Amino acid sequence: MADFEVRTFDDDAAVRRVGEGLLACNLPRAEWTHEAHLAACLWLLRERIDIRLEQQLPDIIRSYNESVGGVNDDTQGYHETLTQFYISTVKAHNAEQADLDLLASVNLLLRSKRGKRDWPLRFYSKDMLFSVRARRELVPPDLLDTPHI
Repeated sequence: MADFEVRTFDDDAAVRRVGEGLLACNLPRAEWTHEAHLAACLWLLRERIDIRLEQQLPDIIRSYNESVGGVNDDTQGYHETLTQFYISTVKAHNAEQADLDLLASVNLLLRSKRGKRDWPLRFYSKDMLFSVRARRELVPPDLLDTPHI
């Protein structure tokens, strides 16, 4: 996978704006980047403890996608396995970095191996991860078990 320049956040307000924009379905579509996904997840985990991520984030993302003209189908939009995988990843990161403030933790995550776009491919083959089944339901990793997250 090609290397991408990591886009970090400048302040807590920028992280919160992404998370709040996701919830309100008013974040501009162009700003819903890989980094935004991870930042929003970490913000939700830390500051919106009323939201049960594993259960509620799927519908939050689906609603957001549709609100910006996206489609959730077998080839685009919401991806169950990736969402649940990254929730686990963000939770593992947060458990290790709970002493950091929000901004420092988000930016550390984004610069870490866990924040890389190809991180899930350490656990899943491309065929498995990009299958319709993995998009629609949580599938177990076929390369490396998730305790290694």
